[in-house]
Amino acid sequence: QVQLVESGGGLVQAGGSLRLSCAASGRTFSSLTMGWFRQAPGKERESVASITWSWSGDRDYYAKSVTGRFTISRDNAKSTMYLQMNSLKPEDTAVYYCAAKIEQRMGVLAPGDMDYWGKGTLVTVSS
Repeated sequence: QVQLVESGGGLVQAGGSLRLSCAASGRTFSSLTMGWFRQAPGKERESVASITWSWSGDRDYYAKSVTGRFTISRDNAKSTMYLQMNSLKPEDTAVYYCAAKIEQRMGVLAPGDMDYWGKGTLVTVSS
């Protein structure tokens, strides 16, 4: 079992920044493939970014809608993943979820690919 707890959501004006955190426990964090997902009201959950390990170092992947604005990272010593969100737009408003996958997987992952989920943190971007 993997337990995931997100934090860092809140209200921010368009153009502003937020950093989300996801604290993990239950398994060796460095071996997990991790991802951020979001779900806006009335919409399906969608991929935001993912990060996985490789022999040459962590690899990160981004949805087109956030490329160049968001950065995913992880601190294995703290068993924590982050999402730095810059140049936020009203359309980024959503509940943001942290998720984990036991197996190594490259690329932007779909929600159905993940094994464990946090409860989410709300990000609201005002115009």
